[in-house]
Amino acid sequence: MEAVVVKSEQLNLPEKIARKLKGKEVELIETEEGILLKPKTDPIRDARGSLKGSHFSTERYLCLKKKEKVLER
Repeated sequence: MEAVVVKSEQLNLPEKIARKLKGKEVELIETEEGILLKPKTDPIRDARGSLKGSHFSTERYLCLKKKEKVLER
């Protein structure tokens, strides 16, 4: 079934739901039971900043990968 993506501000929603969805895109998906209203998620955007403060860096990651390769031999 096809999904339609709209901005939440384009829909006339109850105030409580509208506050939760403010500024987000929403998918409207037709199901057998009716229409499913689902916030559109972007996994890349959701993950952004999740490692902040963990002292994990690209340099450290590359160093770990080099050590891993040496151990594989």
